[in-house]
Amino acid sequence: MKIIISNSSKEPIYEQITNQIKASILSGELKEGAAIPSMRKLAKDLQVSVITTKRAYEELEKAGFIYSIVGKGSFVAEQNLEVMREKKLKAIEEQLSAVIMNSKEIGLSLDDLQQLLKILYEE
Repeated sequence: MKIIISNSSKEPIYEQITNQIKASILSGELKEGAAIPSMRKLAKDLQVSVITTKRAYEELEKAGFIYSIVGKGSFVAEQNLEVMREKKLKAIEEQLSAVIMNSKEIGLSLDDLQQLLKILYEE
C-alpha cells in the first residue's frame, strides 16, 4: 500500500491518508481481510504523528472500511461493493449537477462542457 502525503494540499493529512486507503480498498488493491500497517508503523513511514494516523483509522472504521482487533491490528472489512459504487455514483451526480449549474451561469455550451470533461478525463 502506497500513500503519498502532500504538504501543499489544503486537505488535512488524516483525510489524505483516509482517502487513499479508501481508494485502495474500492479499487481492489487491498482485499477483504488484508492487514493494513499498524498506526505506529504508518506514522513512522509517513513521518507524521501517531495521532494523525489514529484519526485516519478511526474515520475508516466509522465508515466501515476497516476493523481493528486489539493486539492483532487493523484489517480491511468486508465490503458490499455495489453499495459503495452507488454511494460514489450519487456523489458524482451531485458534483456534476453543480458543474452544470455553474456552466449555465457563465453561458458555457454543452459541447464545450463535454469537450472540457473529455480533456480532463483523459489526463
